[in-house]
Amino acid sequence: MWKFVEKMRCFRKRSMLPFLGFLIAFLLFFNLYMDDGFVLEAEKRQLGETLMHPSTSERYVHTFTDLSNFSGTINVTYRYLAGIPLPRKKYLTIGLSSVKRKKGNYLLETIKSIFDQSSYEELKEIVVVVHLADFDLAWCENLVQEITRKFAHHIIAGRLLVIQAPEEYYPSLDGLKRNYNDPEDRVRFRSKQNVDYAFLLNFCTNLSHFYMMLEDDVRCSRNFLTALKKVITSREGSYWVMLEFSKLGYIGKLYHSRDLPRLAHFLLMFYQEMPCDWLLIHFRGLLAQKDVIRFKPSLFQHMGYYSSYKGAENKLKDDDFEEDSIDIPDNPPASMYTNINVFENYDATKAYSTVDEYFWGKPPCTGDFFLIIFNKSTKISRIKIVTGTEDRQNDVLHHGALEVGQKAVDTKQGRQCASYITLGEFKGGGIEVDSVDHKIGFDIECVRVVVTAGQKEWLIIRTISLWTTQPVSQFKK
Repeated sequence: MWKFVEKMRCFRKRSMLPFLGFLIAFLLFFNLYMDDGFVLEAEKRQLGETLMHPSTSERYVHTFTDLSNFSGTINVTYRYLAGIPLPRKKYLTIGLSSVKRKKGNYLLETIKSIFDQSSYEELKEIVVVVHLADFDLAWCENLVQEITRKFAHHIIAGRLLVIQAPEEYYPSLDGLKRNYNDPEDRVRFRSKQNVDYAFLLNFCTNLSHFYMMLEDDVRCSRNFLTALKKVITSREGSYWVMLEFSKLGYIGKLYHSRDLPRLAHFLLMFYQEMPCDWLLIHFRGLLAQKDVIRFKPSLFQHMGYYSSYKGAENKLKDDDFEEDSIDIPDNPPASMYTNINVFENYDATKAYSTVDEYFWGKPPCTGDFFLIIFNKSTKISRIKIVTGTEDRQNDVLHHGALEVGQKAVDTKQGRQCASYITLGEFKGGGIEVDSVDHKIGFDIECVRVVVTAGQKEWLIIRTISLWTTQPVSQFKK
């Protein structure tokens, strides 16, 4: 008996040697590719495969009732339909949620636009996550096959993941509240959509430093990541919850990835109350970002013609979108002051805001000013200021000068810079100055518009656009 046992032990040792050799070779090969940001396609999960544990009512209850720890992820085990996450965090995750449409399907075009409009260096910093949120598994399987065929190299490189949250993790979608007099099928659609996005956000929590929400029928501007990074860099040190790069729906909404668990919980808590875009506004406000922070030109454009709800026509377009919008202004955080009498609520901050608002003041006098003081000294490359509007073309600044200053100090008249240099005079109600950083020898703390002659007309300052100077981007094509 002992001889038999000894023979079996030796046999196991000998049989393990080839396996160990193969395992070591595999790990070395895998590590080599991981260093370059690639994963093996053999690791992909097929649609029929699942990592899901057997569902239980206890797991369902835990998902939707134990919300005390809003910073933690939700207990959902996802199906991996294509690709697997890389261990290294990327800079940006782009999340898309998609369902079967009665008319049209734009998902493949959207994915193609994301990749085509990004340079090779930009592609290294992004991961696209597609949540196929339809319960028709046959449709999902066919779509996954198309995605895998058209974007195989991106899947292999770890730049594209396709996932699905199993249906049993969803809350009940029957007997929901009929808020806003919406028909029952509309309430069911938007409620499920909230849960779709919540599960997508939950999955993406640890993939990158920032998260961009898109819809599945979107076209991107060229080198959009470079524009995003420029804006994010310019706002370092300031507080923000959501930056917007489109004025439509759920398109182009940027978050810190650290906020995704709380946003996912929030959408789940109020999934049947209102549409997702309304909930996003409430979430932003609850985290103390009062105002919209939106940048123009928009980096993303809605291209779908038929809605995912009943195939209804949806011709919405963002008229601020530009195909080449790498030169997006990135107004750094600042405070605004003016001694011009303000009309109603058209206050000074609205000229510096990126939303469609403006400053409106009563007739200014000689020496009146509009002052911007940055939170920290900044290198500025370009300044553009436009006054008046199309319907109020006389409410422009007829005589004024643009100045920049340094050494901000507190005075009896309020906070000011100790010294200023004039960059130019307003002409035709506007001014634009390029290469500012080459014309002055200091970092700017103040930008000031000074009225050089009084006028009878009121004054509208429509937009103040500033471009900060940053190191030459490694992402530019």
